[in-house]
Amino acid sequence: MKQLIECVPNISEGRDKNIIDQVTAEIEKVEGVTAEIEKVEGVKLLDVDPGMTTNRTVITFVGEPEPVCEAAYRVVKKAAELIDMSQHHGAHPRQGATDVCPLIPVSNITMEEVVEYAHKLGKRLGDELNIPIYCYEEAAYIKERRNLAYCRTGEYESLSSRLGTEQWKPDFGPNEWNEHVAHTGATQVGARDFLVAINYNLNTTSTRRANAIAFDVREKGRPMREGGKVTGKPMKDENGKPIMIPGTLKATKAIGWFIEDYGIAQVSMNITNISVSPVHVCFEEVCAKAAARGVRVTGCEIVGLVPKKVLMDAGRFYLAKQQRSLGVSEEEIMKIAIKSMGLDDLKPFDPKEKVIEYLIEDHSQKKLVDMTCTGFANETASESPAPGGGSISAYMGALGASLATMVANLSSHKPGWDERWEEFSNWAVKGQAIKDELLELVDEDTNAFNKIMDAFGLPKKTDEEKAARSAAIQEATKYATQVPFRTMKVAFKAFEVVRAMAETGNPNSVTDAGVGALCARSAVMGAHLNVKINASSLKDEAFKAEILKEAAEIEAAALVQEAEILQIVNKVIAGE
Repeated sequence: MKQLIECVPNISEGRDKNIIDQVTAEIEKVEGVTAEIEKVEGVKLLDVDPGMTTNRTVITFVGEPEPVCEAAYRVVKKAAELIDMSQHHGAHPRQGATDVCPLIPVSNITMEEVVEYAHKLGKRLGDELNIPIYCYEEAAYIKERRNLAYCRTGEYESLSSRLGTEQWKPDFGPNEWNEHVAHTGATQVGARDFLVAINYNLNTTSTRRANAIAFDVREKGRPMREGGKVTGKPMKDENGKPIMIPGTLKATKAIGWFIEDYGIAQVSMNITNISVSPVHVCFEEVCAKAAARGVRVTGCEIVGLVPKKVLMDAGRFYLAKQQRSLGVSEEEIMKIAIKSMGLDDLKPFDPKEKVIEYLIEDHSQKKLVDMTCTGFANETASESPAPGGGSISAYMGALGASLATMVANLSSHKPGWDERWEEFSNWAVKGQAIKDELLELVDEDTNAFNKIMDAFGLPKKTDEEKAARSAAIQEATKYATQVPFRTMKVAFKAFEVVRAMAETGNPNSVTDAGVGALCARSAVMGAHLNVKINASSLKDEAFKAEILKEAAEIEAAALVQEAEILQIVNKVIAGE
């Protein structure tokens, strides 16, 4: 699974379109702008949001960590070349040509890993571009610098006096005020969680009621008043600061407002840390606080984009509340999330337009798994050498895992077995994961074959070219051996789910478990054939011997599993 991170650099220019276009062209080509270098592969520019009053542009792009960090470096470098901070004026606090450059985990990556990338990026910016770099939020080296406002104390205008002191020594880059720094200013590089902007639709037109609900839930809460009355005088501490009654949701900011276009009041919320306060948890809490005030949440709208995890976590939460199996398709989980939180209350909600991972999918190449059953069969039967036995083996394994998952889901919903729903849900989740991995291998096996063909197509006129071609062929062949070997290992994992369903699942579906065992065995044996034929061309004898030994052991174990499971199935059929 790909690791994805988002980067949201804010540059200190929101009025000059030419400068903005030149900066964003470093990420993705802009019409009419000639970038010095090609766009960064593996990065997608999602949004460019300039502000005239703030004189600031928020740029959003996403991709795998290394390409994103490369694109971030290019953005900071180009902004430093084009923006002179000594001439900058705007309403928003700022300290540098690129004021902030946060990295945000999107999928399959931890915050700790993102912090490491932020530190590497900060060091490179400081070392190579000679820009003072302060690391903030999760990437902060110094506790006080977690707070972005602290890092920007006094803004750009105070940099000349702060630099050179120990307190304000940058984490990376020069600790001195010079002509170069006067031009670039300082940049804050951070790691933070994904911010979700979400508005809750209320069955009221009262902004006052909406605000009351917002104050109930937002982390800041509301001012404490004398006598506990709304009309009471706000209470202050010994330092003269208002005493606040915290709300119930950490890492949230919220207000109430009336939206004339919709004719309703809303609670508008920013969730600044979806790990602390997941979207579905916030939705449930707003619903509860609204109900306590006689108001109903009719739905909500997500402003901007969200990581897939947000909707997947929500969908699983509501499935569990209904005591339904969580081992269903991604599309079904998404649908449950959308309907449960009323994301389509005001207008249609299309995950393909709102979920980051879907927006950056590469649609330039057709996938075998996206074909119809007929199309896939016809493509296999054509004169094209791919898909071949390796892809078919992976698909057979996916079908075997799917059958086992189906039995688990049927068992989870079987009348009279209500107390066992979670047991079967867990098996279905495991089966879905195996199925999904094998479906990926359907296309990966074909990709591996194509890599070999590409290697054979390399030039071979000179000795150097011949050596490079030979090395490429060996490398591609090794990979083409590893892919079906991985198919064997993943398909073998399906036996655990198949056996459990044959033994404990709905007896009316036991033959489905039996066919699942046949599919899993065929997948293992078919993939083994591909391992053997590809390995036969390898010159790395140690690698070849090890992978062939392990593959033979997996096939032998698969045959045992199949025989035992079929014995169980036939006993159930016979009523024994």
